[in-house]
Amino acid sequence: MSLLELRNLDVRYGRVAGTRALNLSIGEAETVALIGSNGAGKSSTLKAITGLVNGYGGDILWQGKSIKGMAASEVVKLGIGFSPEGRRVFPSLSVQENLKMGAFGRGGDRLAERMEQMFGYFPRLKERARQAAGSLSGGEQQMLAIGRALMSGPKLFLLDEPSLGLAPIIVERIGDILLDIQQREGLAFVLAEQNANWAMRVAQRTAILQLGEKVFDDESAALLEDPKVQTAFLGV
Repeated sequence: MSLLELRNLDVRYGRVAGTRALNLSIGEAETVALIGSNGAGKSSTLKAITGLVNGYGGDILWQGKSIKGMAASEVVKLGIGFSPEGRRVFPSLSVQENLKMGAFGRGGDRLAERMEQMFGYFPRLKERARQAAGSLSGGEQQMLAIGRALMSGPKLFLLDEPSLGLAPIIVERIGDILLDIQQREGLAFVLAEQNANWAMRVAQRTAILQLGEKVFDDESAALLEDPKVQTAFLGV
């Protein structure tokens, strides 16, 4: 049984289609890149999964059970973490306080233990634990946004455009950290990205969206060598 399954997902904004009859499954501890140009349906897919978009057609199954219509706060409790586009942190709060905001259901020793785990993954955040989040660099804010979403200990982690606006060296560092976390914790993650080359090197499998429809779905290594994919999506 898949960890997550999308069945004929139709997300619409009035007459505009976000996704069209999208079918996609995510397995336990699987890493998947969801790529495509702006408007391809990547963000719509993640928002539907996390309960930020309702009234969609089709269904979304979590461990075999429908979560259609479930509130975003309830989706988090199931074990689905989400880091949205735009490095959304609370700028006036400290790094430590931002991390605490993501610790749903954790307190006392469990909270302290999880925070130390995040500081282990992101040493720069530990150095700036009492610093206001708004004073961090763009890369540090992205690390904080990721760390905050991971504080709840999700089984599935969704990331929307984590490389946006970051220097290539920082993007590579974030990719390394994500893989380290995935291997240590065994969580699955979905990486929605326009930076296709990077996302496909990070993830085991890639699904490519175009105008809301899935046009490719295969092992990333195979798609990286596919001439059609290279021409249409990788700029080769």
